[in-house]
Amino acid sequence: MSLRAIPQVEKVLQQLGDTGLPRPVVVAVVRRELAELRKRAAKTIIAPDAVIASIRSTLAMLRAQRIQPVINGTGILVHTNFGRAPLGPRVLETLREIGGSYNNLEYDLTGGARGGRAAYLELALAVLCGTEAATVVNNCAAALVLALRHFATGREVVISRGELVQIGGGFRIPEILEASGAKLREVGTTNKTTVGDYARAIGKETALILKVHRSNFFMGGFVESPSTEEIAALARKKRVPFIEDLGSGAVIETQRFGVEHEPTPAETLKRGVDLVTFSGDKLLGGPQAGIIAGRAKLVAALKRDPFFRALRCDKLILSALQTTADLYLNGDESQVRLVTLLAEAREKLRARADGVVAALVGTPVKASVGIGRGQVGGGTLPRSQFESVTVDIVPRMPLEEFARRLRSHTPPVIGYVERGVFKLDLRTIFPAQDDVVAKAIELAAT
Repeated sequence: MSLRAIPQVEKVLQQLGDTGLPRPVVVAVVRRELAELRKRAAKTIIAPDAVIASIRSTLAMLRAQRIQPVINGTGILVHTNFGRAPLGPRVLETLREIGGSYNNLEYDLTGGARGGRAAYLELALAVLCGTEAATVVNNCAAALVLALRHFATGREVVISRGELVQIGGGFRIPEILEASGAKLREVGTTNKTTVGDYARAIGKETALILKVHRSNFFMGGFVESPSTEEIAALARKKRVPFIEDLGSGAVIETQRFGVEHEPTPAETLKRGVDLVTFSGDKLLGGPQAGIIAGRAKLVAALKRDPFFRALRCDKLILSALQTTADLYLNGDESQVRLVTLLAEAREKLRARADGVVAALVGTPVKASVGIGRGQVGGGTLPRSQFESVTVDIVPRMPLEEFARRLRSHTPPVIGYVERGVFKLDLRTIFPAQDDVVAKAIELAAT
């Protein structure tokens, strides 16, 4: 292909037409693709139609990479790839009101002067956790890094080898310790740690004891670890802070949903832990945030740390978390969407599945109601699964192609394949989306 044969940018833009992307983005992609083509022109014969097809493919990938709503038919409630916990109507209304207007983020309405940030939210979280104080940063990893950086830079953090976990996204506890400037002091073995192991490790260089809740895995067989109360008693005796990273952040009893018990911040702090850290967008069902709760003296020290400002949340996160906390405190946790999804009765799911299947009669798919095994997800409650209801699809095409077509729908519909059947779990699909799902299946199968 000669250089003269390479089309001009404007001609390519005319052929592309409306791409659904901002024109400056499209121009940048076209220029980049044509520049690459010029480099290969002397060695490769490329048809003009292939150039346009390649650019269209690149633009399609860009459209798919934009953050957009998806319909989650996987049965995983707190799906990390799908933004974790979905927010309910009350929180969404708060975001609309706060995001669309000025607000008193750092203004004292009583005194008419500059005020502190998130004072009410911090009190509400402290009450929710049954403790002296609380504060918020942008995620749970940041909360842990802040605590380690402030209390343990250059000093030792004592932790059981059985808790040196990877908490998702490639973040590992040893790496977080290293990034904070703390020194790792491992005790015990992978499967067995005693309170004596902790006691022997504590010395002049010890900054704190760290316990990491095994929220994303479990150990069975010949295992042993001291109770939180035993470690707390040792920490008090040795006069070192005791911090526990809970991760999941449940503030209500999870057993009522037919899953295993998840320790709450309130009960963990009552067992003698000085500080807990946990996520806002997992079992709490709020926005992404890292919550730190515990002794007022320690929380205040973290808030004075210059690094705290770099990790603080904006008005949208703080207001969304504030509404979420208020719902729990007012006894309205049923308004938290994650709680609604967990509590959805199988009878209702079955009725919805029957409706979707009925809507697919006469379409080019074989549809039926099936059984699913849902999970909470997000690195929480790894041993718990709950029976759910699925719409099972057998299309007249390879399952991979059918799944691809559903992902290309607007909005994308995502399910999973099991034993030669494409399944969509109704527990993680909102009732208002049922008609959209049925239409998407019909279009994908045609």
